[in-house]
Amino acid sequence: MTNKNGIIALTIVIALISVYNLSFTFVSRNFKSKAVAYATDAKGEVDLTKKQHYIDSLWREEVYLGHTLQEVTERELNLGLDLQGGMHVVLEVAPADILKGMAGGNARSVAFQNALKKAGEDKSANNSTFINRFVTAYKEAAPNTSLASVFATSANRGKINSNSSDSDVIKMLNTEIDGSIDRAFQITQARIDKFGVTNPNIQRLPGQNRVLVELPGVDNPERVRRLLSGAAKLEFAEVYLTQELGAGLEGLGRYLTQQAELEKAAKKTAAPGAATASTDTTKKSTEGGLAAQLAQKSDTTKTDSAALAAQSAALTSLFVPMPQGLGVYLKDTARASQILSRPEVRSLFPADLVFMWDRKGTEAGGNQLILPLYFIKKTNGEAAMEGDVIVNANHDYDDRGRPEVTMQMNGEGARKWRSLTARSVGRPVAIIIDNLVYTAPTVQGEIPNGNSSITGSFTVEETKDMANVLKAGKLPAPTHIVEEAVVGSSLGAEAINDGLWSSAVGLLIVLVFMVAYYNQAGWIADIALLINLFFLLGVMASLGAVLTLSGIAGIVLSIGMAVDANVLIYESIKTELAGGKPFAQSIRDGFKHSLTAIIDSNVTTLLTGIILYTFGTGLVLGFATTLVLGLLTSLFSAIFITRLLLEQKLKNGKTFAFTNTLTKNWFQDNHFDFVSQRRRFYVISAAIIAIGVGSFIFKGFGLGIDFKGGRSYVVRFENNVDADALRTNMDEVLGSTTEVKTFGGQDQVKITTAYLIEDTTPEADQKAELKIIEGTKKIANNPAKIVSSNKVGPTMAKDTLWSAVYAVLLALAANFVYILIRFKRVAFSYGAVMSLAHDVVIILAIFSLFNGWLPWSLDIDQAFIGAILTMIGYSMNDTVVIYDRIRDYLADEKSRGQNLSTVINNALNSTLSRTAVTGISVILVLIVLMIFGGAVIRGFTFCMLLGVIVGTYSSLFVAAPIVVDLLQRSKKNEPAVAVAADATAVAATKKVKA
Repeated sequence: MTNKNGIIALTIVIALISVYNLSFTFVSRNFKSKAVAYATDAKGEVDLTKKQHYIDSLWREEVYLGHTLQEVTERELNLGLDLQGGMHVVLEVAPADILKGMAGGNARSVAFQNALKKAGEDKSANNSTFINRFVTAYKEAAPNTSLASVFATSANRGKINSNSSDSDVIKMLNTEIDGSIDRAFQITQARIDKFGVTNPNIQRLPGQNRVLVELPGVDNPERVRRLLSGAAKLEFAEVYLTQELGAGLEGLGRYLTQQAELEKAAKKTAAPGAATASTDTTKKSTEGGLAAQLAQKSDTTKTDSAALAAQSAALTSLFVPMPQGLGVYLKDTARASQILSRPEVRSLFPADLVFMWDRKGTEAGGNQLILPLYFIKKTNGEAAMEGDVIVNANHDYDDRGRPEVTMQMNGEGARKWRSLTARSVGRPVAIIIDNLVYTAPTVQGEIPNGNSSITGSFTVEETKDMANVLKAGKLPAPTHIVEEAVVGSSLGAEAINDGLWSSAVGLLIVLVFMVAYYNQAGWIADIALLINLFFLLGVMASLGAVLTLSGIAGIVLSIGMAVDANVLIYESIKTELAGGKPFAQSIRDGFKHSLTAIIDSNVTTLLTGIILYTFGTGLVLGFATTLVLGLLTSLFSAIFITRLLLEQKLKNGKTFAFTNTLTKNWFQDNHFDFVSQRRRFYVISAAIIAIGVGSFIFKGFGLGIDFKGGRSYVVRFENNVDADALRTNMDEVLGSTTEVKTFGGQDQVKITTAYLIEDTTPEADQKAELKIIEGTKKIANNPAKIVSSNKVGPTMAKDTLWSAVYAVLLALAANFVYILIRFKRVAFSYGAVMSLAHDVVIILAIFSLFNGWLPWSLDIDQAFIGAILTMIGYSMNDTVVIYDRIRDYLADEKSRGQNLSTVINNALNSTLSRTAVTGISVILVLIVLMIFGGAVIRGFTFCMLLGVIVGTYSSLFVAAPIVVDLLQRSKKNEPAVAVAADATAVAATKKVKA
């Protein structure tokens, strides 16, 4: 083995990196456990506020190797929503709403409205943007009307005018659409901060006007819907200065001092039975006359320097003086908010004062973060101005080259802005969005015309972001939730349990099988597999990947498929040993001769995994992530780790067995005649496909909400429930046909409905949930609760369907091209793609025929497409190994003089051991996933199980025979000879069998 020392060094480095990155997970989980223990009372109930306070107090403190708890948490191996509960949301910025805002009154025309409607419905030209579809539709409806006459409004002054060409208008519209999506993304990021979620995932989906949001641990979906939906509210407000609030701040200091004294007294007098009394006293003092006590300013208080010092200390123990007001350390913000919201504290300050936090913190010493607190002036709850008066805002540079923001207002805004700036000279004016202060620049002088510039110590990125925020007031395009999934924490805990069981049992079965089949060599393969698993988790932690339930399925399946590389190596070594070569030479040659097949087979699966990763979301994306990473780590482990372990054994002068008494003669000297029977199998496959096509026509498919849109709820009852009776109840309540299926047990069902799916308001989601609950209550003496929910809007469903079709076609095309490049003959590419198409149609046939008959979902959804693509990868893996052996046999000198059918039969027989061992390993793993993996992925696993069986069948009886037919047909003078050769081969085979 060349570069052995380098491989050892690389292995050590990868192992150390894996240990280092995985250690953050253990440290983070340890602190979370401590937080739970700290917040758990004598009854075993967890106080969530107390738990969060514990975490906040350490959030910016160094807790591990110089890293703060925040950094440790960000670097842990994160769990997906399906494993810890939470909410997944896809927000869409509707381009139609933006175009309406830009067209102003012109949007009311019939032609404009019809063009908007047609652009939204026409998805046939899927590569076309919404703007292009709108323009095409508008030109059809109003052929003699220029776009400038529609969009050259006062709101767009300076960008286009009445003489602008259509191309200039289209360019402007596309720019505004992109800007609106960027603004929606930034506003969503700011809104997410309100949830206090650890490691939220927020990303703009590439090439789409959508934003993906994942919030682990969120347990109030209604609050999330309300805060994420709708247009952002932009406001301009005056700010109180700290010197104007001396009396209130002095009173706040007295309040905090008294609170501290009460708490101290309660601790001193704490005794059995006394704690309650102390607590009650504190509560009464804060509820009753404390405000009056604080308002009293006796001469003693004014002159008592010790008391003033105590008040000042109490105030600064929580609040930090800052130029714009006060600040609070991030770890104390929850406590500060709680204190400031108390009526007795509110009464100390002016009635029009509102406490408001800055959107981002200020770095302080010692890794601490201070969040500025502003004293905002709002008369009757209204700010001085709102953002709808802004015409435009841009990033620019001032005369000294510093980044700045410029903004222009309409006439009404200019009048209000002049008045506001006139009375605020030398004072800050806060720019607020969604009740968070983005900036509070100081007014230098009265601004009469509505044209302003905001300067300061900004970076270019900050001014660009601020300009986008200001534009949000100009085009208040609301975001709509087009896809949503809510997973309850209890379901997440069960998913973890199911995932761990499936992983442990699946891994154990594979390890035992390898030892049972390969004897001592099986132990070495097992060690390599365990190292592979360790490396895989380490790489996932290093890359910040999220572990999901489907990801666990991907890990277990990748372990099963990792066996394939070891099997190819071991079978090649066994062949070398059977040829009489020395043991050490057999190992070297076995690795060398199996390398091509290993790389080819894994590359095809890797291509499919990358396509899954590119097109997939949710369950499919989680599976693809671990599948791709698992393939890479398994290749490294099989090719290098296994060889290092084998050579270490040899170095110690030991030999070892690759078989045992039971398996020694398995798959040896096989002479199955695959080729001559090909037409029989063509007929069998054609018959199954014909039955399937009939089922497609007359029965159809059960489409999941991913592809048809709708709402689905997983509902758990205390006792077993009759799905048919529940379906009747749901039809009555919802007033439409409802689908109710048993899901994971007789006490749990999945309810699917299209109720209010066109309504994108948060109220519709709440109303739908209440209707589901109403329907479940009709089942007497059997309480129920919703443990998870999912919603997919019609436009999202249509886009998902098209993406799925593209993904499958792209997978077929990618594999066709790769096979053509590697095998240099179109016959091999055609054979591979035809067998893959055969597999897909047969799986579809089974899902159509048996839908409604099996106790798990056979819906065609994203999970099904993921399983289909995975099956394509596995089937191609199997086919490539066979093709690789066929290519070797065709080039072998020993095959000279043999007819094509004999050569290919010999090649197929020589790969049977590998096909069987790998197939059995993967099938065993998938059966474990079916049993232990949980209801969420059972249909997904069933599809892959069918895929392995059908894929193995097609590799032997479809892909290879097609190659025979095409290669024979490509030779002009061969048909007659080939037929005679086939007859001779059949006779020879029958003679051998006899």
